[in-house]
Amino acid sequence: MANSAVGVIFSNIHDENIPELSRHRTMASIPFGGRYRLIDFPLSNMVNSGIDTVGIVTKYNYQSLIDHLGSGKDWDLARKDGGIILLPPYSDETDAPYTNRLEALKGITGFLNHRNEEYVVISDCDSIAHIDIAAVLRFHEENKADITMIYHEEKEPIDSSYFMTISPDETGRVRSIKINPVFEGKANLYINIMVMPREFLLNTIADAMMRGLTSFGRDILTKHVDTLKIFGYKFDGYYAGVNSLQKYFKHSMELLDKTNRDQLFGARDIYTKVRDSAPSKYSDTALVRNSLISDGCSIDGTVENCILFRGVKVGKGSVIKNSVIMQDTVIGENVELDCVLTDKNVVIRDRRHLSGCEALPYFIAKGRMI
Repeated sequence: MANSAVGVIFSNIHDENIPELSRHRTMASIPFGGRYRLIDFPLSNMVNSGIDTVGIVTKYNYQSLIDHLGSGKDWDLARKDGGIILLPPYSDETDAPYTNRLEALKGITGFLNHRNEEYVVISDCDSIAHIDIAAVLRFHEENKADITMIYHEEKEPIDSSYFMTISPDETGRVRSIKINPVFEGKANLYINIMVMPREFLLNTIADAMMRGLTSFGRDILTKHVDTLKIFGYKFDGYYAGVNSLQKYFKHSMELLDKTNRDQLFGARDIYTKVRDSAPSKYSDTALVRNSLISDGCSIDGTVENCILFRGVKVGKGSVIKNSVIMQDTVIGENVELDCVLTDKNVVIRDRRHLSGCEALPYFIAKGRMI
């Protein structure tokens, strides 16, 4: 059934939620977990479920995304027909980039019209989860739904500029949809992944454009919840919503818990770009506890409760705790870091002492020297 679906992934939709890390890249290409990018999770979910054609909707700052995806061979999507297809932010009728999701969907109607799959799976890049899309498609077909929205039970307040919660009944039929509600306790958070028939989506886009609608959530989902057959599919596994720098740091540190790692990576592979790096090197002065260390690192100091991306260097006498250190960062000697988040290619010189906290990590932008 999954091969009767085409995938669409939005790479830029939520960039404003985490501007510190999306200033020079798309949301989709933000690094995560030592060796992955955020797009690897929705893309791998689709590939693992048999979807072999995925359109990536771009907008700006997508050079790093192109470098990461390449031909798609690391996801087995280097194909003559289908595979990964980069979709520009312009439609056939305008030279201006899209300003909302409906305009973006209108801009890719040519791509959708040339496909013959029955269903479309639409995903953003702010949700980190290992989801069986084939099971969602079966659920959608069994209920003869117009739209199926995947949701997760959330117990914490959401610090995002835009989010939706849904209220399904005992059959799974969604009876109400709320945008940016204030809630206490539990809420069914829509995790920005949905399924719908391809023809239904094309007709919906055409109707919305004729009526001058601008918001898929407000003008289509919330206003037609009583007339459309909208169903909610509950996802109970590990879910991380990256909607702020604080949440990015929090969910990164959650990977140090083996239970979370097993739920995210244990069932089926999460694919990413393969790099042929040498194994990490640990000197006789190195001490590492409860950390994820990627390949190509060189460690002469102490690393505790940290995530180190590829090629990180930690100097002798340095103590790095509770931190996320991205690719090719160089940490000098006798440095102390606690709750620090660095972007790529950062240099921290000798004898620097930097500290943040779990709620507000000390952030160092890409390429900075301190």
